[in-house]
Amino acid sequence: MSEILLDRNGAGIATLTLNRPHRKNAVPAGLWAELHRLLQEVAESESDRVLVVTGAGKAFCSGADLSEQGRTMHPLRAMAPVNAAALALHAMPKPTIAKVNGDAVGAGMNLALGCDLVVAAESARFSEIFTRRGLSLDFGGSWLLPRLIGMHKAKELAFFGEILSAREAERIGLVNRVVPDDELDAFVADWAERLASGPPLALETTKRMLSNAFHVGLSEALDAEATAQSVNLASADVVEGFAAFLQKRKPVFQGR
Repeated sequence: MSEILLDRNGAGIATLTLNRPHRKNAVPAGLWAELHRLLQEVAESESDRVLVVTGAGKAFCSGADLSEQGRTMHPLRAMAPVNAAALALHAMPKPTIAKVNGDAVGAGMNLALGCDLVVAAESARFSEIFTRRGLSLDFGGSWLLPRLIGMHKAKELAFFGEILSAREAERIGLVNRVVPDDELDAFVADWAERLASGPPLALETTKRMLSNAFHVGLSEALDAEATAQSVNLASADVVEGFAAFLQKRKPVFQGR
């Protein structure tokens, strides 16, 4: 059986599942390239409108599988597929949701944080555990943490590698929502369905502008907003949106 599963529900929702429950979904060296490939596949798919990332069994992802990392490869070469997968996730034009069903540790924590939305089960735990293994942050953690929670809190999590409960992660701004374990699937399914039925062009441009917000000034942001609105206003989706509003019905967006 594949160690990463990509399932589609036929309604625009793609679900990527790390499928190594016997290793708490730790990612071996050879699997990063497959993760990268599947993320690119979703990004380029015309039918996929939202991506859910999760793990099989009782863990989300316990990071890299250090027991299977090749020690003969040069470290920079070993990190290349890890970095490629991280970049593919951040470059994903469609909305992404991390469904954190259990421990999200090390690169697994940063895989979750790299998604646009993070929903965690109450039993989930988070840790930037790297320093406990003699390692430093990877999979984008050094870039993500300061932006999400500020520099001082980021350094605290990175330096000590302490384990956070889902509620604590929510309190400090790492998680959007925490729900009871038995409600996680239904909650994420609802959010994914709402995003999949939303306007693809508007969601893509909104995501891109927000992701770029820390790299541009106000003037550049306003220019980007004007460009995005010009694209939206020329689309059939805006016509459909206004028609649905006047007809008091739910809009059916096509992404064109």
